[in-house]
Amino acid sequence: MKKLLLLLSFLTMSFVVNAQTEPKVGDVLIVKQPSNQYYNHVDFPKLNILVKRGKIASYKSEFESEVVIQDVKTKSNGDTYVVLSKKDGSKFFGLKTKVKANYNKAIEAGELKIK
Repeated sequence: MKKLLLLLSFLTMSFVVNAQTEPKVGDVLIVKQPSNQYYNHVDFPKLNILVKRGKIASYKSEFESEVVIQDVKTKSNGDTYVVLSKKDGSKFFGLKTKVKANYNKAIEAGELKIK
């Protein structure tokens, strides 16, 4: 009986987690460190652009930043893109107020995390 109850609770929790994969305007995400040197699915400026603008060539200032989804767009090929802005209202790297990201691929790659 305990095993059945444990199994049912596990299945319920996994269903709830999978149900939260659809982004909505106002959801809060956390920017995580990319698996390699660059962000592939979040449209941050390239490092050479940051240097040209007088900034430090590093993405470290954005690690663990909380961002809010401002807009959600689904393309005809099924990709879901979101427009992100910082929760505190500041700019990304002191340059951009909003950035675009491929939601599903960024979550899978670990570049963004659902809070």
